Amino acid sequence: MDRLKNLRIKGIGEIKIYTVKLPLKTPFETSFSIQRVREALLIKLSSGSVSGWGESVTSPDPFYSYETNFTSLNILEKYIFPILKRLRNFTIFDFLKEIERIRGYSMAKAAVENGLLDLIAKQNNLPLFELIGGKKKKIPSGISIGIKENISELIESIEIALDKGYHRIKIKIKKGKDYKIVEKIRERFPDIKLMVDANSDYTLKDIDILRKLDNFNLMMIEQPLSYYDIHDHSILQKEIKTPICLDESIKTISDTNTAIRLGACKIINIKQGRVGGIIKAIEIAKLSAKNNIKIWSGGMLETGIGRAFNIHMQTLPYFTLPGDTSSTERYFDEDIIDKTIMLDKKGFIDIPEGIGTGVNIIEERIEKYSSI
Repeated sequence: MDRLKNLRIKGIGEIKIYTVKLPLKTPFETSFSIQRVREALLIKLSSGSVSGWGESVTSPDPFYSYETNFTSLNILEKYIFPILKRLRNFTIFDFLKEIERIRGYSMAKAAVENGLLDLIAKQNNLPLFELIGGKKKKIPSGISIGIKENISELIESIEIALDKGYHRIKIKIKKGKDYKIVEKIRERFPDIKLMVDANSDYTLKDIDILRKLDNFNLMMIEQPLSYYDIHDHSILQKEIKTPICLDESIKTISDTNTAIRLGACKIINIKQGRVGGIIKAIEIAKLSAKNNIKIWSGGMLETGIGRAFNIHMQTLPYFTLPGDTSSTERYFDEDIIDKTIMLDKKGFIDIPEGIGTGVNIIEERIEKYSSI
């Protein structure tokens, strides 16, 4: 990161923004929505002959976050892009300071920050992981499996994932689809690394249900209570043995500090696109690691562009648990990058080779999926 502080961009010339709609191979269901298409907002930032790409992790609907593709597009075009265009001979930290006065909209900010990081890395002939202080290594993969119609379908999905070598299995749960499902999974797979993600579907009134999950030796239960809550999670963590992992509740370094002080969790899922980008994510990761909070990298059904940023970030030493970093071929028949992000036979993912993120965008496919 010290190197990054001294690297400057002369100025941003052309800015292009695209919305692509990539059909998912199978619907992905959580407690709050069913996604059949990944509608992704992509940004291309050019300085001279070099371009950097970023991806907003927003969705069309305001179910995961108040930020949507529509609101991100509005905040980008009306506020963030004008700030970016007037900057000259600036560092990425100059840009981040300029946009601090815009409250919220971390996903829109992250998309631009990502694009600038990709651009700076390319201008300096560096892979992204080296630019941010990471070390080259293979990334252990984890998988997130959505809610299924029946237990046999879920069991089959887990079997396929284990055959592919995934290091950790996460399943989505919600009220009515929790204890019995986890019980069946544990009967079939007594020793796998298993976690559950509730996506805020429970309250403290459901503490008996959540306490029963202690029977299954889970790695963690992710975001069981409200997406904006930290206090009630601190109460719940004292009442259950299973480690709580906070996801949606952690949006800033301040949220992280509050969660640590209250004892609201033992693990944090950092989605760099949710917290304002990789630089903000690193700040959160450092504070968490200092306080013995385990860290992993979450995913948001990104295209290969967004997924590449998550892979590079996981080269940092703070990320000690397998993240939601699965192969892009699991989600899409055709991605918008030239090489599919794949698992090796042992369930690891290689960092894409090359400068910047290492992925090459096929702009013809962007045009193709923008027209759907």
